[in-house]
Amino acid sequence: MTFTVDEMRTAPEVYAWSRFGQQEYTDWLDESMSWKQTCYIGDWSFLWQHRFTGPDALRLFSDISVNSFAKFDHGQSKHVIHTNNDGKVIHEGVLTKFGDDDFMLHGRGGFWASYQLGRTDYDVKVQQEDWFIYQVSGPNSVKVLEKVSGESGLRDTGFMRLHPITIGGYKIWALRQGMSGEIGFELQGPKEYGQEIYDLIVEAGQEFGIRKLGGRVAMINHLEACFPTIATDYIPAIFDEDMAEYLDVFTSSMPSFAQPAYIAGSYDGRAISEYYRSPVELGWARNINFDHDFLGRAALEEEKANPRRVIRTLVWDADDVQDVFASLFRPGENYPYMEMPRDQRGFMWADKVTAGDDLVGIATSRGYSYYYRQMLSLSTIDVAHSEPGTELTVHWGRPGGPQKPIRATVAPAPYKPDRRRSDLHTA
Repeated sequence: MTFTVDEMRTAPEVYAWSRFGQQEYTDWLDESMSWKQTCYIGDWSFLWQHRFTGPDALRLFSDISVNSFAKFDHGQSKHVIHTNNDGKVIHEGVLTKFGDDDFMLHGRGGFWASYQLGRTDYDVKVQQEDWFIYQVSGPNSVKVLEKVSGESGLRDTGFMRLHPITIGGYKIWALRQGMSGEIGFELQGPKEYGQEIYDLIVEAGQEFGIRKLGGRVAMINHLEACFPTIATDYIPAIFDEDMAEYLDVFTSSMPSFAQPAYIAGSYDGRAISEYYRSPVELGWARNINFDHDFLGRAALEEEKANPRRVIRTLVWDADDVQDVFASLFRPGENYPYMEMPRDQRGFMWADKVTAGDDLVGIATSRGYSYYYRQMLSLSTIDVAHSEPGTELTVHWGRPGGPQKPIRATVAPAPYKPDRRRSDLHTA
């Protein structure tokens, strides 16, 4: 199976974020305030899960990941990243160590690890699991979980560490994480009693202002807190000729109506590889450790020492953004519609960013933050233009079609203060 950029510009016949449950529960404006003011429960159960067991499991992950596993405790989770020979991200996800020979990997990376396992002689077995994954995040999240579980030890849980809790008589895992950039836990357990767990949390959370997080706004927390997302901020590096066999394996796991990625926006890349990104460009340089060999090591050693691009937030000029909407009320050709709060079709919406006539970056994840009352995006930007306060231009539109130059100001990423590691005893 082969793909081209032009083919990827054809929209899927479904809203991508329908996987999160309903599009809205109260409404997206209200839900977007929850992780800053109260808390939410969001359903990430659509993520694939693979369980790897056996004496060579850790060696397998070391060989295919940029991360160091020299220190990896029982009950600890790590954001693991897999790259190709050029140091571009193939997949990434969260790997949890349950025992010396027992690991669970959430996300697309389980397919890459399984593929590598099938081509080698690692003493490892893999099995797909079907767990629920509920994020409970926001200032009141720990209070909700204490009430529903009667558990008092949650506040002593270290960041990216598991804590066992019991809800409704079921023993499950609570991973301290915080994908909203606030304190929070990710609850994990077998799917057969997931709905009961969900309902009990919603009931317990009423006095704390809990909201159900709908798919329409779910990815705004990734934007505000700078969590670059596969197929949204980068295309997985699986479309090159040397990855053809794996691409067939991966696409066979997807629903018949879907493909691995879709592309939109004003950036007119001719090769899919132009939409690949490295861990350095995505802000994950701290995860890269050279205490072991892995695919892409040489490329990343050079790039980490001398990065060309870094990730930043862009704050889009409000007047220019309003003109995009105003074009819908004028005769003639309008600018492409800016879905609110952000694209729902699952594109990597990649818009070119310029300084004068020079291309200096690509903007992705464009979305409206009701909390900040601003249109924001993430952007991989040339280091020379990455200083906060720098004035640049984002070009909103499509190749060969109408494009609106929008003034934008460079800001830090994450844009929202990172409170994930805050002291839970004061929450």
